[in-house]
Amino acid sequence: MLNLAFSLRYIMFVASLGAAMGALVMLWEGCVKLFGALRVVGATGDEAGTVISFVMGATDEFLFALVLLIFAYAIAFGFVIDLAPEDRERLPAWMRISSISELKHTLIEVILVYLVVDFATDIAQESGPHHHEWSTLVLPASILLIAGALRLVSRERPTTD
Repeated sequence: MLNLAFSLRYIMFVASLGAAMGALVMLWEGCVKLFGALRVVGATGDEAGTVISFVMGATDEFLFALVLLIFAYAIAFGFVIDLAPEDRERLPAWMRISSISELKHTLIEVILVYLVVDFATDIAQESGPHHHEWSTLVLPASILLIAGALRLVSRERPTTD
């Protein structure tokens, strides 16, 4: 019975593979946007706003791919693949996840970075006068609230450093 319970952890590997495949899709999308920027530069050479929009969009896609890769590796090496202690020590610190709480904490940190870049991308892609509506402040306010909550939760966690 215990062997059956331990073998069910390989179901989590499916989630890890799904996240890795999603990362590949996002990398592809980022490359398409980056080549779109190169195409605009090659065709006209004077469409700075369009090029910036393409490059910021590509950066957004690449960063989201990075989030998915971190999530995939953390699941695989934290919960599915059983490594020897000396092999585990050779892994980067972000791949040595020992609990769901630690995985959530790492994921929230990475998502915060993604949200900041996404907000910067949205602002860079807006054209016209720079008179933004008040609703533009919703995303940065959300980022601040999430970062504050993460900070409060981090204070309660015992540090391992």
